[in-house]
Amino acid sequence: MANWRALGAHAPQAECGAVVKADAYGCGLSAVAPALALAGCRTFFVAHLSEGIFARKLLPEAAIYVLNGLPPGAGAAFAEHALRPVLGDREELAEWAVLSDGRLPAALHVDTGMNRLGLSVPDALALAGDPVIGKAGIDLVMSHLVSAEIPADPLNARQAADFSRLRAAFPQARASLANSSGTCLADDTRHDLLRPGYSLFGGNPEPGRPNPMRPVVRLEATILQVRDVEAGATCGYNARWTAPSPRRLATLSLGYADGYPRAASGRGHALVGGVPCPILGLISMDLIILDVTDASDARRGGTATLIGDGLDIDTVGANAGTIGYEILTGLGSRYVRNYVE
Repeated sequence: MANWRALGAHAPQAECGAVVKADAYGCGLSAVAPALALAGCRTFFVAHLSEGIFARKLLPEAAIYVLNGLPPGAGAAFAEHALRPVLGDREELAEWAVLSDGRLPAALHVDTGMNRLGLSVPDALALAGDPVIGKAGIDLVMSHLVSAEIPADPLNARQAADFSRLRAAFPQARASLANSSGTCLADDTRHDLLRPGYSLFGGNPEPGRPNPMRPVVRLEATILQVRDVEAGATCGYNARWTAPSPRRLATLSLGYADGYPRAASGRGHALVGGVPCPILGLISMDLIILDVTDASDARRGGTATLIGDGLDIDTVGANAGTIGYEILTGLGSRYVRNYVE
C-alpha cells in the first residue's frame, strides 16, 4: 500500500482512488481491494459491470465506478449493487436519469482527446445547467489523459485547459483527470480525485526516469531439467536457436499459456541466482528454455526469476516488444499466488 500512499502524496488536497480493473491488473482483486480499503482508499474504478458486482462483495462501503459505461438495460443491476456508471453519451445519461431521478450517483465522462469513450467537450459544455445532470446524479466529471507519460507532449496542456473549462461548468461535481502518470504532472491535472492504476502495482509512471514505485509483483518458475548440449545443437520449435559452443540449458515450468508472452522468444531473459540467462528459441505453451551456462546455481528443482530482483515489469514488457501493462494483466490463472503482507 506504500505505492498508493506515495501517489496520494503528490496531491494531498485531493483524494486518491484506485483503478482495480482486469482483476487488479492481474494481481488478484480479492486480495488487492480489501488491502487498499484497509489502507484508506474509498473510491475504486473497474471496467465492466461484472467486475463491479464482484468488487461490491469485497467493498461494501466503497464508491465503485464502472468505466465502460452503462450497457443498454443494465441500469437495474447497477442500482441493485450500488455501482456508479461512468456515462459517456446522451443516451446513457438519459437512461440513467430516468432510473436515478437524482438518487443514484454517476460520473460524466468527457473526451478531451482520446477519441475512445465520452462526450465531446462542446457537447458536455452544452449540458451545463441542464436538469438531466441533476437527475442523473452526476457527482464526478472525468476525462483521460492521452500522453501523461510524456510530460512535454503539448496534448497534456491542451487537455488540462479543456478540462478546467469543464470543471468550471459543473461546479457541483468533483473532478478527476490524473491517471498514474498524471499524478506526476502539474497541479492542473490533479484536481479532486486521482485515478492511479498501473503505478499501484509497480509500473513506472515516469518512463525514462528512475521508478519511484516499489515493486509489487514477483514471478518465479521451477527449473524442471538442466542439460548440456554441444556446439551446433538446436532447441525449441523450428530449431530457431543453435548453440555457438557447448552450452548448459535449463527448462522452466512456464510458458505462454501462463501469460508470459511468446514475443519474448529470443529477446527476454530470466535470472538464476541473480545471473541474467537469455531465453532461447521459441517459448512453448508450457515451457521456456534458458541458457544457464554462466549460472552456477541452475539445478533441477531450483527457481528462475522472470519478474523481480531488478527485472521489473517495464523491462519485461520492453523485452517482449510490448508494455508492462500487458505483462501484468496477462498473468495467468495457473500461477500459485502468494501474498506477502
